[in-house]
Amino acid sequence: MVKHIVIYSLKNGVDKDTAVKTIASLLEPLVGQVPGLEKLEIRRTYQGGMDYCLYSEFESREALANYATHPLHLAAKEHFWTWLDNRVCADYDC
Repeated sequence: MVKHIVIYSLKNGVDKDTAVKTIASLLEPLVGQVPGLEKLEIRRTYQGGMDYCLYSEFESREALANYATHPLHLAAKEHFWTWLDNRVCADYDC
């Protein structure tokens, strides 16, 4: 299993609560639709200078790599990628 954690900041002027709810509504349903994606949740952060965190679990490194280019994931990102300012990512094997 691979855990994939990404912490994001949103651009100035973006309504953060609305953006996080929208992003969650687009990405969380991909569980069960993208092969190897076992869990995905998005939550607003409250400290550390970032706006939200994406936590996900994949069955393998290959599944994580395939998620990055999967058509459903790419289609979802089209709705919000312009809101993103910065990100920090960490992946690790369990």
